[in-house]
Amino acid sequence: MRAALAFLTPFGRAATPSRRAMGWFPFVGVAIGLAVGAVWWGATHVFPTAEAAGVAVAADALFTGGLHLDGLADTGDGLLPPMTRVRRLEVMRDPAVGAFGVVTVAVVLLLRFAAFAAVRPAVLVVAALWGTSRAAMVVISRLLPYARDDGLASAFLGQGDEYDVPRRGRSDPTLVLTAVGVALCVGLVVADRGLHGLAAVAGAALACAAVALLARARIGGFTGDVLGAAGVVGETVGLLVLTARWS
Repeated sequence: MRAALAFLTPFGRAATPSRRAMGWFPFVGVAIGLAVGAVWWGATHVFPTAEAAGVAVAADALFTGGLHLDGLADTGDGLLPPMTRVRRLEVMRDPAVGAFGVVTVAVVLLLRFAAFAAVRPAVLVVAALWGTSRAAMVVISRLLPYARDDGLASAFLGQGDEYDVPRRGRSDPTLVLTAVGVALCVGLVVADRGLHGLAAVAGAALACAAVALLARARIGGFTGDVLGAAGVVGETVGLLVLTARWS
């Protein structure tokens, strides 16, 4: 879990996650979500609604070190404009941010701010959404091929590490741990907002899947940037579903 925490947050020593470490992603996501939700809840007792929403958005960027927002920007630049597959991968590796990336991040941040400002604080729902988004990263890395020959996300595959790769006939411990994390997320949202919260988690999962499918169609698989983008988009859609009026 320490490696997962170090990779997904700016806390602790930098670490490249192994296949096993990814199993802890949902639990680290829940922890980050609890922190963001707690800051959101606390800010509403000090600031007006809009300012409290802005504090929540800023807290998320702080607790994640902007890692996934950076992936969102690179993914927006690489997947949205018309280009060849090779050119898309080149653009996504370029540290410079283009117009598509800027617009993508701006729209997502605006939607997150609006969602936080539209409902009363739901700490457990935020924790569940953030956990679900990290669980989706694990699932995507197992279902889609890696789109590059090398890169940071290649460590997710566990290639060459016999300890990380499950033997034939045995279940993948990473996926088992991820499933436990998903069950925790479902329990949190049901306890907090019932079916409405469950719908938010379902919306987040579907949004993550949509990003993954777009990446599969345009670059042939996933990259680390795609995982980050899927997580951020999933969380944002989940928050929007939470604000939806059902009657």
